[in-house]
Amino acid sequence: MSATRLKAGASHARVASNPLARLQGQSSAHVLPQIGSLIRYDIFLPEKDMLGPEQIARTKIDALLSAAGWVLQDRDQFNKNAALGVAVREFSLPAGPCDYLLFVDGKAAGVVEAKKTGVTLSGVAEQSEKYMAKLPDHLARWQDTLRFDYESTGDETFFRDMADPKPRSRRLFAFHRPETLHASLKDTASLRARLQALPPLDTKGLRDCQVEAITGLEESFANDRPRALIQLATGAGKTFTACSFAYRLIKHGGAKRILFLVDRNNLGDQTLKEFQNFLPHGAANRFTDTYIVQHLNSHRIDPDAKVVITTIQRLYSMLRGQELPEEEEEASGFETWQGEDGEPLPLAYNPDIPIETFDFVVTDECHRSIYGLWRQVLEYFDASIIGLTATPSKHTLGFFNQNLVAEYPYERSVADGVNVGYEIYRIRTRVTEQGGKVETDETGFQVPVRDKRTRKVRYEQLDADLEYTAKELDRSVVNPNQIRTVLQTYKDRVFTELFPDRTGDWLPKTLIFAKDDNHAEEIVHAVREVFGEGNDFAKKITYRNTGEDPKSMIKAFRVDPFPRVAVTVDMIATGTDIKPVEVLIFMRDVKSEGYYEQMKGRGVRTIPDADLQAVTPDAKTKTRFILIDAVGVSETKKNASQPLERKKSLSFDALIEQIAMGRRDEDALSSLAARLAILDRKLGDEDRARIAEVTGGKTPRDLANALLDAIDIDKQQTATRERHGPAPTPEQERAVIEELTDTACRPFDNPAARNLLEDIKQKTDIVIDEITTDEVTGAGFDMKRAEETITGFRAFIDDNRDELTALQILYNQPYGAQRLTYAAIRELVTVMGERPPYLNTATVWQAYKRLDAARVRGAPVDEQLTEVVSLVRFALGQTEVLEPFATIVEQRFNLWMGREKKAGRDYTQEQEDWLRAIASFIAANAEIAPRDFMEVPSLADKGGILQARKVLGPGLNDMLEELQGALVA
Repeated sequence: MSATRLKAGASHARVASNPLARLQGQSSAHVLPQIGSLIRYDIFLPEKDMLGPEQIARTKIDALLSAAGWVLQDRDQFNKNAALGVAVREFSLPAGPCDYLLFVDGKAAGVVEAKKTGVTLSGVAEQSEKYMAKLPDHLARWQDTLRFDYESTGDETFFRDMADPKPRSRRLFAFHRPETLHASLKDTASLRARLQALPPLDTKGLRDCQVEAITGLEESFANDRPRALIQLATGAGKTFTACSFAYRLIKHGGAKRILFLVDRNNLGDQTLKEFQNFLPHGAANRFTDTYIVQHLNSHRIDPDAKVVITTIQRLYSMLRGQELPEEEEEASGFETWQGEDGEPLPLAYNPDIPIETFDFVVTDECHRSIYGLWRQVLEYFDASIIGLTATPSKHTLGFFNQNLVAEYPYERSVADGVNVGYEIYRIRTRVTEQGGKVETDETGFQVPVRDKRTRKVRYEQLDADLEYTAKELDRSVVNPNQIRTVLQTYKDRVFTELFPDRTGDWLPKTLIFAKDDNHAEEIVHAVREVFGEGNDFAKKITYRNTGEDPKSMIKAFRVDPFPRVAVTVDMIATGTDIKPVEVLIFMRDVKSEGYYEQMKGRGVRTIPDADLQAVTPDAKTKTRFILIDAVGVSETKKNASQPLERKKSLSFDALIEQIAMGRRDEDALSSLAARLAILDRKLGDEDRARIAEVTGGKTPRDLANALLDAIDIDKQQTATRERHGPAPTPEQERAVIEELTDTACRPFDNPAARNLLEDIKQKTDIVIDEITTDEVTGAGFDMKRAEETITGFRAFIDDNRDELTALQILYNQPYGAQRLTYAAIRELVTVMGERPPYLNTATVWQAYKRLDAARVRGAPVDEQLTEVVSLVRFALGQTEVLEPFATIVEQRFNLWMGREKKAGRDYTQEQEDWLRAIASFIAANAEIAPRDFMEVPSLADKGGILQARKVLGPGLNDMLEELQGALVA
């Protein structure tokens, strides 16, 4: 026995005087507060001072074992069947007496090696192995060697399960209950062993970033890493990812129960809804139809629940045996992370919530509070901890042992189109910057004073001038004029500078962050006043709402046209998805970087155009949001994510040309990535495919991602290590970085790619001149403009006559022998819209009508590309009248039918119906082939190619060729 080993019976010479002896057999409700005091505060009876460090450690270990449900016995009182779990002190084994031998259901299962406080335990496990490896032949045991190994000082406890693939000691808050060890003994494989044998992930329905997160997490589990951090940008589907890995951990890993911690109660509601809607791929039932998911609203955990959702505040109060006021779950825990005296209030072991209650703890939006008061909650359980965050700080990474298993930052999500970028609009006012002063001679010595709790106004006399600083504004002093000034500035500029393309009828959905509930109340009244609107226009949504349900108000703000403005403090600050929001106004500063990033996250979400227009009818596409900073929140040291756009003064064309010429600085590459990401969101599939053709298969989104990869420090370091090992020289690092940036920029070396990107970008954007004034000097159609359009069109077809196939045919083939294809016509229309003077069929047609109405009949059919054939033929003088192509085809079809009849070929009504359907298709597409009969609804619905051959005869192919020539050539 080592020098630090406790002597047999030394701490039990006076068992009757041990304070724990008097706790045996009492209820947990009575024992809990006393054990907590004994264990955590070293508060013992007077004889504590008479005990040595070894006896004190033994007394603490006894308290921990007793609290966990173990019956303690001295060797001379040995009865292995006295309870499910029996801990026998100083039990003799072949290697010597062990401090505690643990019996489970009458059989030896493990040992506890006790050490005095201060002894490091890392090497004690080897001492325990001597006792575990060889047992007396006559001893009842679960297996030949003991499975469970504890080492403890009473202040620190380590545990090892020999059934793990690579048994490793891990720190525990307390001891396991006998029931837990009993269940483990009945299972041949441990949880950690099962985690090494999870089936491959089915990636259907998952984004790439979600696949990376789940596979990275499971690989981390397989390597027995107790903590793992997943970084997914807001909007990338963190909760969906959590549902996915939770299902796999329960179904395939055999997890008993998973804890999902959230910051506020409404986020718990949102998480529950996500689990209720989650349908695992390949499963017949939704998650909640298979497993019980409990959202805690009381102090009782459902023993059958597989997932328990709760606020970290509630769980903390449960562990302390205290009730939690309802409003404490509604406020955010971001900035209330310590006790009233500034120190975290310590936790004690709670027998009603043992440490093995959960196998996994998922903490959503890990922030600084997990390093203060809440850290104890996470470390209380014998569970792997999984962090989900959009904005990891160095403290977060430190808590999770630098084990970042997946990384998907905000900038990447913007490039991928998952989120939108943002711009910052700064509003400064004198009072906001400098504070103010109320002088007694201005007030008549009386000022209004509002009670924050009752909001009752009274008037008080000032004995002296009242000066207040910017920090006191809206805390101890409210200046309604300052609030109105900020809001009036927003109103004046929202449709002139921020959203100049809107009609002005619908204020973009706006979320305002206030300092507290009283400040929010002042703001919501000021919004209604400044905008001249009623109560339904602006609503306060905080946990102190009375009358209206905050959850219903959040839903209305999300899906209904009204309210247009929501004012909040914490309730919508994090986690709550309101995709239509396009403006965030900060009228409060924020100390926490993580909290600020989360608040910004309320504006980043993308939204389908139809859904956006359902709540904001004059909007088109959400391509970015505006962050209005009225307090300087963006200027303090909070830079977890920066706007990708850093070169707004440089045009897209100039930026891409500079990249082609060799510019490689980070700002330029980041800005080009941002603009490519925005461009990608505006494109249709056809334009995206055309870009891919000239960039080697890359879409604008791919190009943006490559640029971001090239300036990503982590990826630069990884590439350098792979190339030159762990200690590269500065020259080698620079060479690798230069190669990365050159590779990312190489697609822009191709002039065809640059020109195409610039042409398509010009189609989507138009510069607005807000400087030049105008006045009415006359009214009427602009003939000069029509002439310029026609001149431009004629110049276009002449300039491209040798390049575009359709123009080659129309120019060079005689009228009546012009066999056009749909692909050639589509190419012509596309290039018309991309090259100066950027024309379309309807514009040219209208210009001809203005100049020569007598020779223009009808209007072109929208989206029918063949109308351009009529335009070109008219411009070239091949036809005397400009009329829709379908009209010409119909005329020619009737002539063809007349020739057929004259030749003695009469057609039945069924045959004529088929022929007219064929003619209509040719009118829209200029050509027809047998495969079209199976693919085009108007032909396939009539029976397709088989029915056509049956009705029109075996010479169908020759007839189609003849018709195409007669109707189009």
